[in-house]
Amino acid sequence: MAALCLKKLIDQTRRNQVNYISRYLASIRVQPLKRMAPSQTWLVTEHAKKGLLPFPSQAFCTHEAAEEKPKPKKINPNDKNTIESVGKKIPHRIIQLIDENGKNEGPMHRADVIRIMDERGLRLVLLTEKANPPVYRLMSGQQIHEERLKLKEKQKVNPPKGPVQQKEITLSPTIAQHDLETKIKQIQQWIDKKHHVRVTVQQKRGAAGPKDALALFGQILDAISEKATYLSEPRIVKEGRSTCVLRHMSDKEIREHKTMEKSKGVQGSTGKPSNDLDALKQ
Repeated sequence: MAALCLKKLIDQTRRNQVNYISRYLASIRVQPLKRMAPSQTWLVTEHAKKGLLPFPSQAFCTHEAAEEKPKPKKINPNDKNTIESVGKKIPHRIIQLIDENGKNEGPMHRADVIRIMDERGLRLVLLTEKANPPVYRLMSGQQIHEERLKLKEKQKVNPPKGPVQQKEITLSPTIAQHDLETKIKQIQQWIDKKHHVRVTVQQKRGAAGPKDALALFGQILDAISEKATYLSEPRIVKEGRSTCVLRHMSDKEIREHKTMEKSKGVQGSTGKPSNDLDALKQ
């Protein structure tokens, strides 16, 4: 009987131990493992071996993470030429004020300027910040719109100038007529884009001399004389090699050229061939 009671007691103790262990394991929430880069896995393993706490380390950047980075704002070089209202946050304490009709109101405190803006329903535009005091003007929304249109038209007529590119082309005095016409068309396309064109004439040894090269330069310029002129006159670089540089004429030079051609009557009485590619075929 005593043995039976002892056996029941041992069985009950084992069941209680199993229940305690099960409840303990159920109380622990096992976090799902996250996928990590090989370098991160190595860092966690090494720190676990050393008894240190692992820390997150981003070894590389995915495409999605790269897109989250703010992109730098592009600077428009024409922003300084735009007309914008400064609102009521005037950075200068005293300003030179010009009203909407163009009348100079003289130096004025910004508090007074804001009061006038509210009374007349106008906006304030900075004209000149370098002046002492800076010059501002009161303008209506319609006036600002009209000034912006004028500024756009002005920028179209006079676009900002960048570095001039120089193209190069090499010819031979014995070039065939068809090939010469093709080269001239290429030169004309470059001139239309306002590029400088360096034309080089390479002569073989024992050739007739530089006269053939100079005649070829003149023939090319005659074909495009309505738009181009010499930036650098034809010259002999070394024996058998001559060069010149062509450029696009300014609007003033083009008007003067047309006036001179009309006065001379080039296309009429003088019999001089026209300045186009058809003259090369004559």
